[in-house]
Amino acid sequence: MHSLDQAREDFAPTLDPRIPLAAMTVEETGIELSFLLRLAAKCATEQDTVTPSHLAERMKLSKVVVNQLIKELTKLAYFEARGLAGEDVRSDIRYALSAKGADYAQAALRQSSYVGPAPVSLDAFCRQLGLQTIHHERVTPEALAKSLEGLVLSPSLVAKLGPAMNSGQSILLYGPPGNGKTSIAERSARLFRQTIFVPYAIEVGGYVICFYDEAVHQPASATGPHAKADQRWVECRRPVIKTGGELTLDLLDLTLSEGANVYEAPIHLKASGGIFIIDDFGRQQVMPQALINRWIVPLERGYDFLTLHTGKKFKVPFDELVVFSTNMAPRDLSDEAGLRRLKYKIFVNTPSREEYIQIFEAYARSVDVELSPRDLELFYDRRYSGESLASCYHPKYLLDFIDSYCAFNGTGKVASLEMLERAWEGVFTSD
Repeated sequence: MHSLDQAREDFAPTLDPRIPLAAMTVEETGIELSFLLRLAAKCATEQDTVTPSHLAERMKLSKVVVNQLIKELTKLAYFEARGLAGEDVRSDIRYALSAKGADYAQAALRQSSYVGPAPVSLDAFCRQLGLQTIHHERVTPEALAKSLEGLVLSPSLVAKLGPAMNSGQSILLYGPPGNGKTSIAERSARLFRQTIFVPYAIEVGGYVICFYDEAVHQPASATGPHAKADQRWVECRRPVIKTGGELTLDLLDLTLSEGANVYEAPIHLKASGGIFIIDDFGRQQVMPQALINRWIVPLERGYDFLTLHTGKKFKVPFDELVVFSTNMAPRDLSDEAGLRRLKYKIFVNTPSREEYIQIFEAYARSVDVELSPRDLELFYDRRYSGESLASCYHPKYLLDFIDSYCAFNGTGKVASLEMLERAWEGVFTSD
């Protein structure tokens, strides 16, 4: 016979084993007591009095741990009790910094101006990345087809993309401009369904590295975290970070705010567990060979090294799908040793005649432009029979011109041969 409590446990929903659980003791936080005491004191400077509930919310720690910190701060005469927060005897006690505590908090702020959620340890960060690695996801032909809906791609290209995306490693998409390389890279985000847990900050050597970034980390749920989860982590969709010509080697290192004495995580680290897209590869201010050299160890061995300004070097996992997109020939980007680190190299060619017409017809329907199949075929033969290569972006540019031209002149939107020629002359340059 099972007891009622045992029966409830049997039917309780299984907790996702990847969820980091809330710490119930200072030791379980993985952070030194002295660090947490300084952080609590700094949080207390934000208002006249604080309660355990307020500090628990601000520091993203369990109330049990916060009460341990308050007890220690009171024992050190840094906190003073100021009565109940409400008339109910069960209300939280209000605390304020004593004169001695105010000096302690100011000294802590001079050491580091970081005030906010308690960081997680580097060990906890590395362990969590292992639990939620992108290699745990499996890309299926059905998922790939769904993610590429709306793009006209040859079956042979799609067949190459599947294994590359499923590898969770590095991909080089190369070929003439305007044929969907960036779109393919961005659509890869739709392939991955699992959520991951992202820390607000990481502590290394006594310094805080800010990690969670609202610009790139998208919370998975508006309902908030699980009751038993460690609030220092935010459940997010796998991140997708795209960078282009602005990428420099400095952006791949920790950034120190010297006045605040707080670090910001580099962009590729923020992409951990997700997708990092380097668009227009080869157009950066730094030579492409230098960028590939910077990534030789991460791409090959799955980890990277970062360095604090103190000289302390530490290892972090490099767990993300890296997609390079370029209009340049691979041989112009790097030597053979560098290209070898880019596991999958996929050529994205110009569209065939049939693919071009299919793209044209689909976009014409979307912008409500009447299309004559005969005129379109004549236009294609006239414009692309010589040295001019068809591109996937041409139909959109031509039809957008026709749409604007007809709206300005108050005429019906018809892509006649004459109108297509006028659009070509208005959109593209003549050599």
